[in-house]
Amino acid sequence: MDEFELSVVIPVYNEEENVRILYEELKEVLSKVGKSYEIIFVDDGSTDRTFQILKELNEKDKTVKAIRFRRNFGQSAALKAGFDYAKGKIVVSMDGDLQNDPRDIPKLLEKMENEDLDVVCGWRYNRKDPVSKKLFSKIANWLRRRLTKEKIHDSGCTLRAYKSECVKDLELYGEMHRYIPALLLWKGYRIGEVKVNHRPRVHGKTKYNWKRLIKGFLDLIVVTFWQKYSFRPIHVFGGFGLIFSFVGIFLFLYLIFLRFLYNVGLSDRLLFIVSILLIIVGFQFIATGILADIMLKIYNSDRKPYLIERILD
Repeated sequence: MDEFELSVVIPVYNEEENVRILYEELKEVLSKVGKSYEIIFVDDGSTDRTFQILKELNEKDKTVKAIRFRRNFGQSAALKAGFDYAKGKIVVSMDGDLQNDPRDIPKLLEKMENEDLDVVCGWRYNRKDPVSKKLFSKIANWLRRRLTKEKIHDSGCTLRAYKSECVKDLELYGEMHRYIPALLLWKGYRIGEVKVNHRPRVHGKTKYNWKRLIKGFLDLIVVTFWQKYSFRPIHVFGGFGLIFSFVGIFLFLYLIFLRFLYNVGLSDRLLFIVSILLIIVGFQFIATGILADIMLKIYNSDRKPYLIERILD
């Protein structure tokens, strides 16, 4: 079959104790949904027996597909690979650590159909995570909503349902998977959310750490910039350039006025050097904006942020 009604994409990294349990839970739920489906596990360079177990599941059940990366590229790249290879009209993403509950998938699909939405995000309104993780998540969600104007409560929840056209042209890298709703809202897709169950982690170790927090914040800056200026970067670079140039020119004219009216020397005045520097920097910003515009027009989006070692299909 070339196309399915539903694809479930699951990034996994060292989840040997969880993938078989998750598969059994998914089979139970998806068999009752009444749609043709495929389950795509993306092994993000696991160093344990995760891929061996996925291979066994693939041999047992051909609805299970597995993609293995050559090394660890991160969750965003794993989701991107799953989206690229998914053949379903609707694509559901979820974590592989058993904290997302497969029984919530029908709720996502029902919400999407009843309200004619393009994307439905899960909202872990009662999270079963350590206090520190929940605190950082609240701060990150508050900052994201202020900067991106996207109103989803829990953008970090991987459990989401998408119409396939939403995810086929997404550029994901770093920690960008957290901002998929913001990226899709910017593109004009209709987005909703539904409360979902969140379970405590029983097996394995969390992959969340302070490094991912910093990377996520930096990616938020990129997303915010991309939303506002991706089509015309000259608007931001040129804006700064004009400000610097006008200030520099104003100071320069002021000093020339002092020179001719009051015979004030300029060569030994710091303000004169600053005015010249501001004019130069201003023109450099404008030139950078023009170059960024040109580069954007020739940008090649075919490059993928991952390398696949093997595909079980």
